Amino acid sequence: MIFIEHASLNDRTIKENFGAPEYSYLFVKRAFQPVLDRLGERVEVADPAREVEPIFRAAEARGEPCVFLSYNPPHKTPLGLACPTIPVFAWEYDRIPDETWDDDPRNDWRHGLLQTGMAITHCRSAATAVRSSLGDDYPIWVAPAPLFERFNTVGAAASGWREPFDVPLDGAVAISAGEVDLSLFRPERGLADGVEALRLLDRVAQAPGRASGSLRLEGVVYTSVLAPADGRKNWRDLVTAFVWAFRATPTATLVLKLTHAAIEHGLAPVLGHIATLGAFACRIVLLHGMLANEAYAALVAATSYAVNASTGEGQCLPLMEYMSAGRPAVTPAHSAMADYVSPSNAFVVKSDLRPAAWPQDERAAIRCRQHMVSFESLVDQFRESYQVATSAPARYDRMSAGAVRALKAFCSEAVVAARIQELLTWVEASGAGSHRIAAR
Repeated sequence: MIFIEHASLNDRTIKENFGAPEYSYLFVKRAFQPVLDRLGERVEVADPAREVEPIFRAAEARGEPCVFLSYNPPHKTPLGLACPTIPVFAWEYDRIPDETWDDDPRNDWRHGLLQTGMAITHCRSAATAVRSSLGDDYPIWVAPAPLFERFNTVGAAASGWREPFDVPLDGAVAISAGEVDLSLFRPERGLADGVEALRLLDRVAQAPGRASGSLRLEGVVYTSVLAPADGRKNWRDLVTAFVWAFRATPTATLVLKLTHAAIEHGLAPVLGHIATLGAFACRIVLLHGMLANEAYAALVAATSYAVNASTGEGQCLPLMEYMSAGRPAVTPAHSAMADYVSPSNAFVVKSDLRPAAWPQDERAAIRCRQHMVSFESLVDQFRESYQVATSAPARYDRMSAGAVRALKAFCSEAVVAARIQELLTWVEASGAGSHRIAAR
């Protein structure tokens, strides 16, 4: 089996596009590599319109099956290829885009999905949304990024209370909000001075020959990895609830690993928000930059709890990573998280449905629903998780083991490989190279 692969970003372009819309598709593609290597041969392409067909025709001539995996949402997946094309995409709303706007039929996802005739998504709620528009018989497989084996082996054992632990930064920038002049970022002052200070700090950190620093973490450490430009991540509620819960608790630390190419866009809005929250004794650390694999593994190892407060997730790679490493979570259990989050492995935050717009719809037309996280519940779950970390180690250990069990069942290589193999069997049996589902 030949797997032709394509994602819009690659190893050369990811740094300058870190945190941009759909940047995580590259990480999903990377995560699938061990499974695909077990099932066949991978061939990466940069220009699908030009490269896919020759590879497919050569494989066809050899009698070797071949599929094209497009790690892109349906409206960005190349169409009209003879090679069986499979969009691999994440989705977090209860309804897929199923109407046309701007005179572009591709904005209606049914247009692309009916042409490919099959798809892979990463959670059951996304598959349900697709079938709600295309029918219960639409061929779509749920296959999350197979991350379990990679992160289950992170060095330090999970522990609610962390003894002092040094995380190497490897050129990344770490800012402790309590140790900087937050007045530089207050909204009434404007951000010019603060932005210039951040840029200077980034230039110093990236200076050639400068030794990498480290970040010391201890106590009860909560970590969230998010793109601050993505409103769905609901980081303002997350930060505010943390301060509300731990305003007088110096041994509680929140680490925000912020994914954005530009330091001023990644950190300045967050520091500006923190500046409005008043005095607090808890610690909030902002991390900017791409950590090396070893440094990121150290951050996972230093963490007591993974945190998520988003309004919707297509799978949530960071939460899957930390829970695979045995870190329980403070998180809602909606959208993709419903597949692997439960009270046995997480402090589950309440949420309710609310009207929303599809994120790529410039009209901001209200057509779907997302999840509003309860601020009160988020504060309560922060406090209960801290109590467990400091006073109930046996319960913490049970939740850690529960996280490992759930993620092994959800995103281990064996589970995902079985789903992919099922899809490939269907492709060969159905003659999907020429098969397309008729428009309904």
